[in-house]
Amino acid sequence: METGSAGMKVEQGVTVTMRDGVRISLCIYRPDAPGRYPALFAASPYQYETDSLPHSTLFLWREVGPVEWYVRDQGYAYVHMDVRGTGRSEGTYGFLDSAEQQDYYECIEWVGRQPWCNGNVGGIGQSYYAWSQWFMGIVDPPALKCIAPYDGAVDIYRDTAYHGGIYCDFMAWWYQLVRVNNLHRAASGAGGKDLPVDIAHEIAKHQTYDDWWRERSPWEGLEKITVPVLSIGHWGKMGLHLRGNIIGFEALRSTKKLVVTGAKDVFEAHDQFDHISYHEQELLPFYDRWLKGRENGWEERPDVRVYVMGPGTWRESGTWPPEDVRYRNYYLSGQTSGSVASLNDGSLIEESPAADGGSTSYDYPDPKWKLGVVGFGPNGPDPVGRVLTFTTAPLGEDLEVVGPVVLELYAASTASDTDFFVRLADQFPQSAEERSQGVQPRAVTVTKGWLRASHREKDDAWNSEHRPFYSHRSPQPIEPGEVYRFDIEVMPCAYRFEAGHRIRLEIVNGDSPLTDSIFTHQYLWYKVGADTIQHSAAHPSCLRLPVGED
Repeated sequence: METGSAGMKVEQGVTVTMRDGVRISLCIYRPDAPGRYPALFAASPYQYETDSLPHSTLFLWREVGPVEWYVRDQGYAYVHMDVRGTGRSEGTYGFLDSAEQQDYYECIEWVGRQPWCNGNVGGIGQSYYAWSQWFMGIVDPPALKCIAPYDGAVDIYRDTAYHGGIYCDFMAWWYQLVRVNNLHRAASGAGGKDLPVDIAHEIAKHQTYDDWWRERSPWEGLEKITVPVLSIGHWGKMGLHLRGNIIGFEALRSTKKLVVTGAKDVFEAHDQFDHISYHEQELLPFYDRWLKGRENGWEERPDVRVYVMGPGTWRESGTWPPEDVRYRNYYLSGQTSGSVASLNDGSLIEESPAADGGSTSYDYPDPKWKLGVVGFGPNGPDPVGRVLTFTTAPLGEDLEVVGPVVLELYAASTASDTDFFVRLADQFPQSAEERSQGVQPRAVTVTKGWLRASHREKDDAWNSEHRPFYSHRSPQPIEPGEVYRFDIEVMPCAYRFEAGHRIRLEIVNGDSPLTDSIFTHQYLWYKVGADTIQHSAAHPSCLRLPVGED
């Protein structure tokens, strides 16, 4: 079906026949004028018939950006693909499987051959559209000239579904949303698409990083990407995409740049991608350079630009992590900080712990947890009151932390397995009067990390001093009562702690919808026991922070 409006022609239901006879459906938006134009290519299971929905965070899966602006004002065609088995495309949906990946190749090549295309195609889109772009680069169709994965994981197991080996609820919720959006129509009208494969069940069943995940995780094939890449992540997407945008940049061998924005959550990241001003600043110059051949100075931009949370400034660098960061150790201590009410109110200190530094224990599940690991006090929910905390003294000067974070944790458990949920926070100054009244100090979460003790085995090919990388292939139980060293990957960050503030480390074995929104982890039935955190000279648990030099 072809329709048109001032300056733009729209063709829905254009089908391309794949190698196995399956017909993939495309919606083509192109300038309503003669000529050959570069094409932007977007692929997802989110149905191109929803492209006209209004800008709203209620429609988080509408992640195509300002289509009409690119077509009418910038001289691009825009092609939106319903991936195999979704929307109007035939076949069976397989969630980023090899069949879907090969479809990208064939559809992009088809687009490049059309009389209205100049032969140059670039990837566009957020989240799933970014997942698909990584694979577009890997399958490497000749017509593909660049990709710009905005908010895109590269390791679906580690980045999204099993944080540190711990099952995350998000993907099951996400898949049910996709299923219902494809199947349901207004007034229960017919015509929706049924997605018969239970991907949520497959995710729950494949608990380790096996061949099912390997097929769907682009990180192992990133070295095959030859086209220029603009990788855009967001500090607030720790539980979904942030890690992927950064690891993707690190692993690429092609022309590449990394941008990490200050979007604090999924809603801000989504909102930003819908604004023309953002595309004018970040994405249009990239596409103009590689799809139109314009010498616009894109190569002269810094290879890495990250937004420093706190003061809200940008930091430029030629590498990630930046060349001028140095790691500083903060040791866990049993000394009380006197600054917060928690299970232990421990401290973070820069001096190595003493021989008799002791340990800190807690039992779980805590009887005062009400919603996940959150307790409730006289002022309502108290996310920190029933967890372990280790807090610095007030900082004497500003401290900028930029790069990967590692927690070297010595711990034992009464169980044969346990989970570690780690949160790094900026604790704000508090008046003595408020503290005496038991009011918790204001705090902002800076970053998070996770690890299941049985998943502690590292992958030597990818492991590094500043980013532990776990194999997740052969979980091994721990011996109850034995002390182990766990090197916990905490998500990278860029944050400036102001003088007078405190750095706070939180440790517990679960989370809560109140603190983690849609990226929570089910508190499973066998998580009953007691854990002990060691902080002595023999077992010096230590938070390692990448501190920038001014």
